[in-house]
Amino acid sequence: MLENIGAVILGLALGFLYRLYLLRIDYRQYPSYPHGYIAHLSLGFIAALLGAVALPALLAKEYAAVTFLSLAAQQFREIRNMERKTLEQLDMSELVPRGPDYIEGIARVFEGRNYLVMLVALATSSLATFIPLGWSAVGGIIVAVVLSRLKKGKTLGDIAIVRLGRVHFRGALLFVDDILIMNVGLKDAKKMITELGIGVVIEPKTDDARATLANMGQRQAINHEVATLLGARKDFAEPEFTPLCRLNTETGRAALFILPVEPDPELAVLAVRKVPVLESAIRRPLDTIIGRKASD
Repeated sequence: MLENIGAVILGLALGFLYRLYLLRIDYRQYPSYPHGYIAHLSLGFIAALLGAVALPALLAKEYAAVTFLSLAAQQFREIRNMERKTLEQLDMSELVPRGPDYIEGIARVFEGRNYLVMLVALATSSLATFIPLGWSAVGGIIVAVVLSRLKKGKTLGDIAIVRLGRVHFRGALLFVDDILIMNVGLKDAKKMITELGIGVVIEPKTDDARATLANMGQRQAINHEVATLLGARKDFAEPEFTPLCRLNTETGRAALFILPVEPDPELAVLAVRKVPVLESAIRRPLDTIIGRKASD
C-alpha cells in the first residue's frame, strides 16, 4: 500500500479542503462557535481519510481496513443526533423558532456532508492510483463541483409565485389579502401593524406545491428565515407581533405577516422566495393516479 501513499495523501487533502469549504458561515451563523468547528473538521478529516484509503486498501488486499467504513457510517449518524439536540436546545431561546422539521433537515445535511467528503476523497485517490497526481487533483475538484451542484435543493421561488399582499383589518381581525392571520385587540398594536406590517402571499404553482405549503413545518421555516433576514419587531410575550404564515385551505395559498426591523416589502418578497423547501415537507400527490384524478 506504500506505493499508493501519494494517492492517499492527495485524496485526504482534497476531501478535507472540501469539508472546510462546506463549513463556511452563511447568514444563519451556524455553526459559529470554535468547538463546533473543531468537531466537524475532525470528523471531516476522518471521512476524508476513510475515503482516501478505501481503494488502495482493496488493491493491497487489506480487507479489514475497509470494514472501518461501516463504523464511520455509524459515527456519522451520531453527528445527526448531536446537531439535532444542539439545535433543539438553541431553539428554546429563539423569538421565532426554526421548528422540528427545519432542525431535522439541518441535522441531515450535517450528516450527509461527511458522505460527500468521503466520495470526493475516494474519487481523488482512485484517480491518483491510475493517472498522474496533477490530473487526479483536477478530477477530484470536478467531482467536488458536481456534488456541490447536486446537493442544492429547491426554494419556495421554484414551486410558488411569491408576491406582496395587502395588510388590513376587519374589526379586530388581521388579514393579508383575504387570508386571516390572527386577532389583534390592542389599538397601539393595530396602529403599528398598519404602519409597518408587511404581508407576502405565496401561491403554489402545482398541487404538489400546495401540499408542501400545507405542511406546518414548512411554514414555520418561512417565519424563521424571514425573521432572521429582516429582523422582527417583537420581544418575549408579544404574540401580536409574532411572524405568522397562515393557509387558505380553499385555495391552497399561504400568507406571511411580519413586522420587520427593516420594513422593505421587496426584500421581504425576495426573502420568502429564498426559503428552502424542506425535505420533510415535500409531497408529490400528482405522482399517484388518485392524486392526478383529484386535481382534475
